[in-house]
Amino acid sequence: MSRSDSESGDDSLDGLSNRVPRCPLTPSLSPQKRTTSQSKTEPPLLRTDKRTIYTAGRPPWYNVTGTTFKEAFVIGLCGGSASGKTTVANKIIEALDVPWVVLLSMDSFYKVLNKEEQELAAKNEYNFDHPDAFDFELLVTVLRKLKKGKSIKVPVYDFTSHCRRKEWKTVYGANVVIFEGILAFANKELLKLLDMKVFVDTDSDIRLIRRLKRDISQRGRDISGIIKQYNKFVKPAFEQYIEPTVQSADIVVPRGGENFVALDLIVQHVHSQLEKVRVPRPVSVSVRESALASAHQGQPLPKTLSVMESTPQVRGMHTIIRNKETNRDEFIFYSKRLMRLLIEHALSFLPLKPVSVETPQGGVYDGKRLSGKRITGVSILRAGETMEQALMAVCKDIRLGKILIQTNHDTGEPELHYLRLPKDISEDYVILMDSTVSTGAAALMAVRVLLDHDVAEDKIFLLSLLMAEMGVHSVAYAFPKVRIITTAVDKEVNDQFHIIPGIGNFGDRYFGTDAPSDWCESDEGMDF
Repeated sequence: MSRSDSESGDDSLDGLSNRVPRCPLTPSLSPQKRTTSQSKTEPPLLRTDKRTIYTAGRPPWYNVTGTTFKEAFVIGLCGGSASGKTTVANKIIEALDVPWVVLLSMDSFYKVLNKEEQELAAKNEYNFDHPDAFDFELLVTVLRKLKKGKSIKVPVYDFTSHCRRKEWKTVYGANVVIFEGILAFANKELLKLLDMKVFVDTDSDIRLIRRLKRDISQRGRDISGIIKQYNKFVKPAFEQYIEPTVQSADIVVPRGGENFVALDLIVQHVHSQLEKVRVPRPVSVSVRESALASAHQGQPLPKTLSVMESTPQVRGMHTIIRNKETNRDEFIFYSKRLMRLLIEHALSFLPLKPVSVETPQGGVYDGKRLSGKRITGVSILRAGETMEQALMAVCKDIRLGKILIQTNHDTGEPELHYLRLPKDISEDYVILMDSTVSTGAAALMAVRVLLDHDVAEDKIFLLSLLMAEMGVHSVAYAFPKVRIITTAVDKEVNDQFHIIPGIGNFGDRYFGTDAPSDWCESDEGMDF
């Protein structure tokens, strides 16, 4: 999976193996048909004989009420050390005909060792195969959130130093979650989260040979230490804790990844289970947008919407930027003026607390101060990025984040291809910026991403220069606590889901470019 490295205090999600640069003129990314996520540190690719599967996670599409269509289907893989669980998992991923799969490894959830335990581990005297070696509380919490489609952070365990690395990896939800580990069936709470349980049964001699190869080449161990640890801890733990859990399995796979008959049966069974829970097939963009358009026709505008007063000055600036004859320099100048006014207007909705200060003359002034830790700005690339400069001019030392969403032509789904959010954003008031909002599709996903990162819904402020009534209703209905702030609202959206009378393609006019064929230009570009 493409995972976000948070050692720099930021979360970033790569839709493909290459990062998206900050340049607003970045060319579009190629869509992918199927994606998997992995909590290990391998490159974000799964190569098969037939194709390469890009391993990039993303939040699933949410419906017009802002909720997920379903919970993920969770497959648990259990078996002894080096039994071939990961191989079986990859074979299942390759054969499954679902858009998004997450692979979560129990190896990521070893407990943090104290100094004494680290010394034992260095001498191969610590039992990593005992249930007490795992952080089951964290594991259950993570898997429960992942099953619900939320983003989760996965620790990264260093098997050489026997400790967790500083950086954690962010994993996003999927249609199917495959969870594998030696003690995957050893905890009652974990078992409740598993929709299907598979035990991988491999001969002990084969497992020992595989373990020798793996620990020598990947974990820097010596042969004598590996044999000592195997005889003292691995073999007894298998017999006492792992092998008995085969009774909890729905399916037992002898010989691991080489048992193609068993793997075919598993895939068939998973498909039948997915049909029972009615896993939705992706709908076309036009169908989804039409659903958004018809959901709230004739309804009054929501109370969470605030439209700037249409003063002669504001109306004059709109006249200039809406005029198709306006040159680029004029368009940028007056757009920036409107952005500045919009942001100043939006700040008036932030909660303030009374505070008294002493003036230079020794008097006391009763004023106001932000009632909260701080403000963070998040732009929806690429056009939303144009509002960052105005925000920074108004809010000193503000932190910024970015979200890039593209539509996959093969699935018809909007996908999160790039995400970079500041650390501890859950404590902030977030100003979410997009130049225009027509249907609200991109804004819906962006808000959902913020919620997945534990930002409170009532702390999100969606700012846009121009919105269509459809987009206002879509966002307000899905997320009734989000404050929506704009300089103007137009009533209509045409068959291409462009705002009428509108402003044109804001990004193209601002940057002086022609839109790439599959670039998600904010909301108006969700349908290409």
